[in-house]
Amino acid sequence: MSFSLKVKEELASVLPQARHCRLAELASLIGISGHIYTTDAGRHYIRIHSENRFAVSKCHTIIKKVFGYVSDVTVRYNTETQNRIYIMSVMDSDIAIKILLATRLMGPDGSINRDMSLVSTVGISNICCKRAFLRGAFLAGGSISDPEKSYHFEIVSSGERKAEQITDAVRTFELDARIVERRRYHVVYIKEGAQIVDMLNIMGAHKSLMELENVRVVKEVRNSVNRKVNCETANLGKTIGAAVKYIEDIEYIRDKIGLDSLSEELEETAELRVKYPDMPLKELGEMLSPPVGKSGVNHRLRKISRIAEELRGR
Repeated sequence: MSFSLKVKEELASVLPQARHCRLAELASLIGISGHIYTTDAGRHYIRIHSENRFAVSKCHTIIKKVFGYVSDVTVRYNTETQNRIYIMSVMDSDIAIKILLATRLMGPDGSINRDMSLVSTVGISNICCKRAFLRGAFLAGGSISDPEKSYHFEIVSSGERKAEQITDAVRTFELDARIVERRRYHVVYIKEGAQIVDMLNIMGAHKSLMELENVRVVKEVRNSVNRKVNCETANLGKTIGAAVKYIEDIEYIRDKIGLDSLSEELEETAELRVKYPDMPLKELGEMLSPPVGKSGVNHRLRKISRIAEELRGR
């Protein structure tokens, strides 16, 4: 089971106690996965098609508990995709209208937005209702990437206004949700790992949150170790390169004019550097007479290199 499906399975088991929160969650479930059919006689029907059994099951449960109505649920098999299609239907027009009015998917005048967005956001004005609304939206149209590979959270919506309502709800919690158009859909997404953790907490997916946090901690430690190793390797490479260069310069001076042409302190430093090519500068300085510090040894070696460069220039 993918991480995204694990999150949905966990969210499907989260049922709000308050009626208004249940309606907020139902509003986003129907708004994203549902279709409203109206006959010439003015009768309304609600139908939800989804490959996600958790979304359909949640709709069925909320409608039963809030309205006392047992919706029809059937399963079909898509021969092209080889996936099951779960269908939930509310065929009682009076119940369908009650549901649509209660969830604010229908206005008091019977109007329904073309993209199935809320006609009023009064039903999701409370923080608890916003949590439920986002939980339903993710169950119906959301996905989250495998945290081992990348951090990406999204909810796909068929309409711009609907996407804006989802984004506004997310931003209430000070998260940086954005909208991008993808073909004929509007996608609300979050890319930052810590904010995705917050989003799981908001929706109530606490077990999935812990799993994601564990992955994030391991990845951060691994990246930190890699950065440190790379930095130390780079510094070691520079140190070795500098040591080789100094020895080349010393040998060049020795072959051209002899080390005895150098001052006494430079000659002693050059001879020790050639004799002990792998010795750290600090230890090399302690062997000099009189001893000098690391910076003093480095200063002398740079002088020797300048002399070698002058000789090469001639």
